[in-house]
Amino acid sequence: MEWLMNPWVIIIIVVSVVIGNLAALKATANMKFGQSKKMKNLQEQDDIDAEKQNTVDKKENSEQKKDAQ
Repeated sequence: MEWLMNPWVIIIIVVSVVIGNLAALKATANMKFGQSKKMKNLQEQDDIDAEKQNTVDKKENSEQKKDAQ
């Protein structure tokens, strides 16, 4: 039990835990989840909705100008 309290053993254990955590983080950082496709589709849908709203707004503005004349 005395060898377990040796500073060199403690340092080796701490360094190995840190290296293991960094390796695990590196392995999981590049994972791709299905949500990215969903977010892309939602963004595309928002863009389409914005374009539709712009066309509706343009039609309403043109109708208001005709009514004003």
